[in-house]
Amino acid sequence: MVVIQDRVLGYDRLLDWLRAGGVLADGILGLASEGGVLDDLDDLLREIDRLKGWLDAFRPLPGDVVAELKQRWDVRFTYNSNAIEGNTLTQSETELVLSQGMTIGGKTLREHLEVVGHKEAIDYIEDLARSETRIGDWEIKQIHSLILRTIAVDEAGRYRRLDVRAAGTEYEYPPHYLVEELMGDFVGWLAGDGGLLHPVRLAAEAHLRFVSIHPFRDGNGRTGRLLMNLLLLRSGLPIVVISQGDRSAYIDGLVAAQQRGEDGALVEMVARGVRESLVEVLTVVATAGDCRGKGEAFYEELMAFLGREGESDDR
Repeated sequence: MVVIQDRVLGYDRLLDWLRAGGVLADGILGLASEGGVLDDLDDLLREIDRLKGWLDAFRPLPGDVVAELKQRWDVRFTYNSNAIEGNTLTQSETELVLSQGMTIGGKTLREHLEVVGHKEAIDYIEDLARSETRIGDWEIKQIHSLILRTIAVDEAGRYRRLDVRAAGTEYEYPPHYLVEELMGDFVGWLAGDGGLLHPVRLAAEAHLRFVSIHPFRDGNGRTGRLLMNLLLLRSGLPIVVISQGDRSAYIDGLVAAQQRGEDGALVEMVARGVRESLVEVLTVVATAGDCRGKGEAFYEELMAFLGREGESDDR
């Protein structure tokens, strides 16, 4: 490991360490967890606050960094959210549809339209996150409409007009004639008591409340995950992707919360996703040339940690 004694910019010290064979992501992960596993949700939320504080020191992020992260999450978020709902396009196929407008052989038109619609919905929540607009009934319907407007014109942006149950669990959602009232209560909660929660708890709780109302006939899961990320973006946190590989755990978490009032697993899943996304963003930001001269407190703590790790390895 390279140890630099002179007082130079943290960015330059980090690049010297990387040139010597260091791995930045592992360094951040080790520092963030302080060498241990974060089993307690409150500890995890404190670590998220710490990571966000470091990221804030780099803001405003350079345009090329923002563009790189957006490209990653547009594809990853769209692929996984659609795959959870049964879309069979792979992540690489999703990228081709978005970047080149390609048609993938053997895949349905609906699957292609789901990709395009979800990407448009991501663009919308990103714009909304930067505005002062209150998240209300119209904004939620707009998110849903962008997802389904080319697939189910009659259903896009319109609350359901029949009673439904959850496939597989037989969980019965509220009757359709209560949806308008329940959604009114929901947006009121978002603007009121919900805003008192930690941003991660708010995002997870909002997702749970929304999908438990199940206001639309189709597209509730995708709309709920977009709404969750809108709330995270508004609080300065990055997009969180619930992976298709975690689909069973995700559904189990929703079922536990809906049927037994146990929301811990769902909140923790969202929190760990936030932490993972923050680490990824910091990994990109910390080595971006346009970030040189920013975030000195972050570099100082990171290099101190890496120095301690190097001393431990020497022993």
